[in-house]
Amino acid sequence: MPHVTISSIKPYWELMRFHKPIGILLLLWPTYWALWLAAGGFPNPQTLFIFTLGVIIMRAAGCIINDIADRHVDGHVKRTEGRPIVSGQVSVKNAYYLLIAMVSVAFVAVLFTNTLTIYLSLAAAALAFCYPFMKRYTHLPQVVLGMAFSMSIPMAFAAQTGKLDPALWLLYTTNVLWTVAYDTFYGMADREYDKRIGVKSTAILFEENDRLIIGSIQVLAIIGWLMVGQRFELGAMYFLSIAVAASLMAYQQWLIRHRQANACLSAFINNHWVGMAVFFGILLHFVTN
Repeated sequence: MPHVTISSIKPYWELMRFHKPIGILLLLWPTYWALWLAAGGFPNPQTLFIFTLGVIIMRAAGCIINDIADRHVDGHVKRTEGRPIVSGQVSVKNAYYLLIAMVSVAFVAVLFTNTLTIYLSLAAAALAFCYPFMKRYTHLPQVVLGMAFSMSIPMAFAAQTGKLDPALWLLYTTNVLWTVAYDTFYGMADREYDKRIGVKSTAILFEENDRLIIGSIQVLAIIGWLMVGQRFELGAMYFLSIAVAASLMAYQQWLIRHRQANACLSAFINNHWVGMAVFFGILLHFVTN
């Protein structure tokens, strides 16, 4: 039996991006929005645990399939040239084994919910597995990512209530808009490399109009959150949180004013605070009412 050491585990840890938890957080906050809204307060503890675990595991699985799909292009991008598969630290075969294990654990977890949630989880998995390949065919892979990242919203309503409240699709659409905006920041950091490689993104599509278009999408997301507040009859604490989120988005626009790669990545990461602000607005509404 091979000897397991920290150094032997580290490449797999990095393959799943556990050393960069920002992706988990950007998935987790919308999931929590939906769980609290669906429950009208604190959600069922078992459901909360299942969804928290599911977000962590499926984000890891998404990173694995992304690196498998991009193994022939990651070496041409400075930011990704050291990733475990492209650098040879993890074989493609072992990456597939790990992927199967992660997806299996996630599927077992969702079996403890209900039939509707299980069906929705299959659609979510399909979107997650399609996303890494979209950059070869369309300039809108960020839209597919947004759809995948938002699937936890209908799943949360299904698990918590056993049905799909029509209002959840407003939250879903708003989250797609928000995801497209922040992932375009991410794409801006790699834009010149992506052009040379030949892969597509909204950052390339928007080109010199990137700041204007991202800003417009952010405004639409803010309007969407305001509509969510009205639809779910949320109070002043929630609307104050949206004001905080809007201020953070304005700060992100300032960060990317020179379109420097590191600044664009900082703007991307800053969206964690946006998601958290919206969540605490929802949480405080239920705590104070």
